[in-house]
Amino acid sequence: MSAESNARPLTLEKALKINLSHQLYGTFAEIGAGQEIANWFFHAGGASGTVAKTMSAYDMIVSDEIYGKAGRYVSRERMVAMLDHEYPMLVQRLDQKRGDRTNFFALADTVRAKGFRDLKEECHGWMGLRFQTEPRGPVSDIHLHVRLLDERNVRQCEALGTLGVNLLYGAFHLRDDLPTFLSSLMDDLSRRRVEIDMVDFSGPAFASPAFQDRLVALQLLRRGLADAALFGANGEIWQASDVLHNKPVFLKRGSFDPITRLNLDMIEKGQAAFHADFGEEADGAVEILEITMHNLLATGSEGDDADFLSRADILQALGKNVLISKYPEFHRISSYLARHTQKAIGIVLGLPLFEELFNERWCEDLEGGLMESFGRLFKNKVRLYVYPMGDPITGKLLRLAQARVTTEQKHLLRYIMEKGCVLDIVETKHDYLFQTSAEVRNMIKEGDDRWHDLVPEIVLSQGHWAGGRKQEEGDRKKKTEVLA
Repeated sequence: MSAESNARPLTLEKALKINLSHQLYGTFAEIGAGQEIANWFFHAGGASGTVAKTMSAYDMIVSDEIYGKAGRYVSRERMVAMLDHEYPMLVQRLDQKRGDRTNFFALADTVRAKGFRDLKEECHGWMGLRFQTEPRGPVSDIHLHVRLLDERNVRQCEALGTLGVNLLYGAFHLRDDLPTFLSSLMDDLSRRRVEIDMVDFSGPAFASPAFQDRLVALQLLRRGLADAALFGANGEIWQASDVLHNKPVFLKRGSFDPITRLNLDMIEKGQAAFHADFGEEADGAVEILEITMHNLLATGSEGDDADFLSRADILQALGKNVLISKYPEFHRISSYLARHTQKAIGIVLGLPLFEELFNERWCEDLEGGLMESFGRLFKNKVRLYVYPMGDPITGKLLRLAQARVTTEQKHLLRYIMEKGCVLDIVETKHDYLFQTSAEVRNMIKEGDDRWHDLVPEIVLSQGHWAGGRKQEEGDRKKKTEVLA
């Protein structure tokens, strides 16, 4: 726990501080993990200063009667329906009596905690807070999605209760600083217990540009609260458990710094191979381009937020959904996708990146080493589609059969090829095969305008690469003028 978090009160102290303030008054509606949030305020003492109502509606018929029918009960849709019902009712009943001196709130969660007979079901939930920052003022919302990682139900419920207290306390005492607020959500918790993979702010309390959706998502990754952030092509932040649920997925991972015509051809040919491989099972696949903060072939440092968002802007403008992750290993991105869907998963990659999968430094944390890494990678309906590379010395194409692996690893390569886990992409555009994104970056750095022909037009018109080049030229010109 950091020195910053040590300076903040513990969970029970937070609940007591809220109870004794007599400024906040509201409803706790909790489904799926007991009444753990409200319990903290009762245990702290003075709960009458905070708690207007607590409730749970565990029976689906009862829940539907109160909040309306839902396609999925553990979903953002259901959580929002709970807020939409509870908050207006609270204000309608109590505004006349105490509205001039009270900030009203409604805190709702719908959770799937570990059940009595559970084996490997995903334990997660949605939590939302609707609140006023001043009496009779407008409302703001905070929505978050949490994964519960404890092995026992009682521990998961305890973690959820702590998170709820942290959310309410942070909303009223720490909301002016995004990093501090996000860090405070983990007070008295750890990443071994919970992952907060989405936080969405709306309303006048969060008018600052710092609360822009994608910046918040990146902060979750930077501060270790989450491992991945998913952006829709429409600009929205997506929650993977909702968007990928029972959908086939097609993924291309890379730096896209910048995206090139070669990348686009890989995506097009990979999509064709995916559909040829799975047929109707691949219909309606969610296409994702992943920018990994720990790129397997990268040697530099992690980019800053502006760098990642500039790349995401281009990809989204091309109609692509974007995943920014902290997964260096392919078996981890495969597990991330398989956690949300049991449908077919296709991943396209170039031969150099495929060869890197055989580098044993990426599986040092696995007891089974390289064999376990590949076992995890192909555990579900996962296929790899490998795009050839151009050999600049011979001018020939190198394919799967020419993959540079050790003599011992050739048996493993042959096995996964014969099993159909990994397939060659045959049809390619030879014009682009000998110019990678790294080579394009070198051209930009050296002022070689040939790079213009190797990227889509949108990179030239909207990308930060061309603008950065102009800035560099301007800086050099100014320096020359000063020296003159």
